[in-house]
Formats: sequence, C-alpha cells, structure tokens
Amino acid sequence: MRPILFLVFCISISSFSCKVPKQQKKVENTPASVPNVKQGVRGLVLQVTGNQMPSPNNTGQKKNAGNPYPTTVFFYEPTNINQVIRVNQGPLYNIINTKLISTVKTDSTGAFIADLPTGTYSVFVQVDKLFFANSFDIRNNISLISVEANKVAEIKIIVNNNASY
Repeated sequence: MRPILFLVFCISISSFSCKVPKQQKKVENTPASVPNVKQGVRGLVLQVTGNQMPSPNNTGQKKNAGNPYPTTVFFYEPTNINQVIRVNQGPLYNIINTKLISTVKTDSTGAFIADLPTGTYSVFVQVDKLFFANSFDIRNNISLISVEANKVAEIKIIVNNNASY
C-alpha cells in the first residue's frame, strides 16, 4: 500500500511542477495604458529596506535598486522645511502647511503619471499615514520638481526610511 501511495504522491508532485505558469499581462506605459499627458510628471516609486552598507560578503554583488512601492504621490506648492511638521528629524512628515495641487496613485509597479500646469512643486509620497520626502535644495525646500510647458518631467523616488546606510 505504501509504495502505491508514494507513487501517487510522486506523480502528483511532478504534475504540479511541470505546469506552465500563466502569462501575466505586462502593463507598459503606453498611450493605451496611461492618460495622454503632454505636460506634467512621470515617475517611479521604489522602496529600499534593510542594511545597504557594503561588506566583504557582498562585494561584487549588484545593489538592490528597490522594489515597486504602490502608493499615492502628492504634489504641493513649493514647501520649505519650516512649513511642515516633521517626525523625529527623519524624512517623514505629519502635516504639510502649503497648498495641495494634485494627487495621483501609482500602479502596482510604482509607476505614475500626473498632468500638471507649469510650475515648481514639492513631491511627497504616502508611507503608512505619513508623508515621505528625502531631498532638499540649498534653501531647505523639500523635493522640488519643475514642470515646463509641453514637457513631461521624469522622477524616481526611493522610499528609504527603513534602510540603513
């Protein structure tokens, strides 16, 4: 009896392992999959976590560029560090005291595109119930991006509040 059960078990395991996985539909940033935006911001939100320090054990290995991070992207009027309420001196914020211009959700790959008027904006992303931004200019303005007439600006946002360097 046991040899028969073992044989049935082996056949069922091999049939599952030989199954061809279904092709997943790949979503491209094509005119059919995103709105026809002629002016604004196109970008990608990625998350990096854990120890990012080089070590003797990982020399020669390629660094993790980040994992897709589906979230919401917020475009505010240019925002200075004095116009936000910060959480523990890190890149997370509770409150932003400037005017919200637009929001856009990313897709499952972290990609987004936003139709925006010409101007300069501070870009934040939602991390849990907080706002995240980790770049500043020399005047302490937070995560600025400029939109020019009839152009789409490109941006990559790396959410790294849970990474150590």
